[in-house]
Amino acid sequence: MKTAILANGWNAGSLRGILGPSMRKMMLFALTFCWPAAACFAQNKKQEPPKPAQTITELQQQLEKILAETHTPGMSIAIVHRNGPEWVAGLGWSDVATHHAASADTLFRIGSTSKAFASLSILKLAGEGKLSLLDPVHKLAPEIWFRNRWEATDPVRVVDLLEHTTGWDDMHLAEYAKDAKGMTLRQGLDYYRRSRVSRWPPGTRMSYCNSGPPVAAYIVEKITGQRFEAYVTQNFFLPIGMKTATYFEQPSPQLTTLYHDDGKTPYPYWNILLRPAGAINASAKDMAAYVEFYLNRGAVAGVQVIPAADIDRMETPTRTWEAQEGLKAGYGLSNYTSIHDGFVYHGHNGGVNGGLTDMSYLPEYGAGYFYSINSGNGDAFTKIGDAIRAYITRNLARPPVPAPGQLPANAQQYAGWYEPDAPRIEMTQFLIRLLGVSHIRFAGGKMFQTGLGNIDQPFIPVSGEQFRYVPKKGPPEPIATAMLLAPPVKGRYIFIGQTLRRIPAWLFFTEALLVVWFLLAVVAILLYAPFWTIGGFIKRRRRPAARAIRLWPLIGALSLLALCGLFVLAGSDAITRLGNLTVYSFGIFLATLLFGLATLASTYALWRARRREIRAFVRWHSLLVTAGLVIAFLYLAWWGIIGLRTWS
Repeated sequence: MKTAILANGWNAGSLRGILGPSMRKMMLFALTFCWPAAACFAQNKKQEPPKPAQTITELQQQLEKILAETHTPGMSIAIVHRNGPEWVAGLGWSDVATHHAASADTLFRIGSTSKAFASLSILKLAGEGKLSLLDPVHKLAPEIWFRNRWEATDPVRVVDLLEHTTGWDDMHLAEYAKDAKGMTLRQGLDYYRRSRVSRWPPGTRMSYCNSGPPVAAYIVEKITGQRFEAYVTQNFFLPIGMKTATYFEQPSPQLTTLYHDDGKTPYPYWNILLRPAGAINASAKDMAAYVEFYLNRGAVAGVQVIPAADIDRMETPTRTWEAQEGLKAGYGLSNYTSIHDGFVYHGHNGGVNGGLTDMSYLPEYGAGYFYSINSGNGDAFTKIGDAIRAYITRNLARPPVPAPGQLPANAQQYAGWYEPDAPRIEMTQFLIRLLGVSHIRFAGGKMFQTGLGNIDQPFIPVSGEQFRYVPKKGPPEPIATAMLLAPPVKGRYIFIGQTLRRIPAWLFFTEALLVVWFLLAVVAILLYAPFWTIGGFIKRRRRPAARAIRLWPLIGALSLLALCGLFVLAGSDAITRLGNLTVYSFGIFLATLLFGLATLASTYALWRARRREIRAFVRWHSLLVTAGLVIAFLYLAWWGIIGLRTWS
């Protein structure tokens, strides 16, 4: 098991998000928003770590084997220590068609790892007295539209843009799908603004939002009078030693080509609408210098580019309920905590269509790494990361694990059923709130969480209301990552990878029963359809009066299957296919409408059907399956899924 702050957004290709920590295909639309940032921390199943390579040669052999086995064309890598890089290289191909090899100079897209430069810029201006992290955004940039009904008491502040505590929905598909070549940052922010609506008071819950850092970058532009990209180049890229890093497309072969999971089909260059969220292209040499910058706490060759205290601030969350109540691990200023094999890392990962990146470092040990692949292959990404971390930590002693504490006196008051309370993508909340339900119980001095696919995950109290996770295999986690919350609002809340809100047991069991009823109804409709269809060809078995109450439920069930199928077919090109008006997106719109129409027609047909003209079995079957469809229709209509326009 591992704990990792999630920080990505929409990226159908990699299922990890745009610029920026699940299920594929149909679930990609809903669940992939949660890898890293959906929420904040995520408990994910982890494979056994590889046998650590003992030399760079062995590590290179391991990585080349992974690339070959996963059909990943190439990668960029840097292993760095406080006193300089140990290994900086490119492996495999930067372009498959031309057989151009990747090198330490090849530019890879680093996705959401780019966000830190918005935070660095804001911290620099704050140090110069030109703004404060606690300044309301409306004070500094009133021309940038957003909606926050708590603005009078809980305004959106600059820090909220960077810690992802605005409460805004993440960027919508229409924003991700826009090819923004030549657009300015202000034009990008004005292009589509409906996603910037606070759904809860800012500064309470973390929910990853790709539009926050770009608004902060716009504030930098307004204060400095410089284009953000020029400001970053002058004040960070060049002083740090990132000589070739850029926010803009570069000619091939300097810039790698990005590929689908097959490692052969290329993606076109993605001109991201809001560049500060994740548009940087950088080489292994650039990123080696960048990792060293963090390991030396903001200094380069003895010159302090930014105060060490600012690096500390980047690594420290402050705005969420759990941060305010003392939990140190979390998402700071574009820098989050992750735990792998008992070691505590800081950094940020990222993803774009066809590219995945991780930049992480161990501050206490003076070691870190960067790697990026030119494919959206999540299996390759995970295996490469495991191999690199195993090598870096092969001779390091794990940090000490705190002794178990006592359960809080009020712990049993938190037992019960919980649902996610800070969704990253509001459009998918109808699904996430059902799949994300978990049960919390306390026994034997521990807290246990049971959710979909995870049974009795144990957490040991550390101090106060804080808990650390104890994996069933592998070393225990050395820091607290979960917490019983006591916010100044009604209800019970727990932070375990995300903010969870307790719900009544009756609500959970009612929802579970209704979901099962709906699923059984769809199965019953599909299983029964062949029998009455075949029966329609036999004269003595024809029942014209029952035709409508059989046909409309079947149309409803088939429309749902079509809906799922369209998401599956959108596949790794979902951003383009769903973010624009296409056959896929319009098909989804029609499928949801047809489901609603079929459900209403089925209900009407059943109401009008004469009892004596329909066999009892047929009537009861139609009654039960139609009720199941009505349950789904009302639920989906409540969440705005009927008539869903993903391109709007």
